[in-house]
Amino acid sequence: MVVEQLKLENQICFPVYAASRLIIREYQPYLEKLGITYPQYLVMLVLWEHKQLSVNEITQKLILNTNTVTPLLKRMEVLGLLKREKDSSDERKVLIRLTEKGKRMQKEAECIPQSIAGDINGSPMRTEDLMALKKQLDQLIQYLLNKEEQH
Repeated sequence: MVVEQLKLENQICFPVYAASRLIIREYQPYLEKLGITYPQYLVMLVLWEHKQLSVNEITQKLILNTNTVTPLLKRMEVLGLLKREKDSSDERKVLIRLTEKGKRMQKEAECIPQSIAGDINGSPMRTEDLMALKKQLDQLIQYLLNKEEQH
């Protein structure tokens, strides 16, 4: 006997997970041209926006653990995209900034969001629907983060 609440079709987690994987797959051809992975792309997005961040700030913005971000940053440094440096005012803090190569990559990446949006807009979903979905997901993420902080 299958318990109704344990059916895959009744889970909120599965469509969110599946949509995430499928959206990331849409990014793959663009990111392969840049020579980076999707998590590396996310790091680049926050660095293009903020120029320099600490490792902790990056982990907070990407909602990832330090033990996930640190090896990612090390690989990106080997690729020549960023520099990791100790903060002169606090040696415990590691600051991350883009190299010239990382800065130049921004120009190459500018077309990615529009290309992805164009592909998705070819679906039955309207732009307004997608923006409403993003807003709802942002609210869900904030709720879950707040809930996590309370524990």
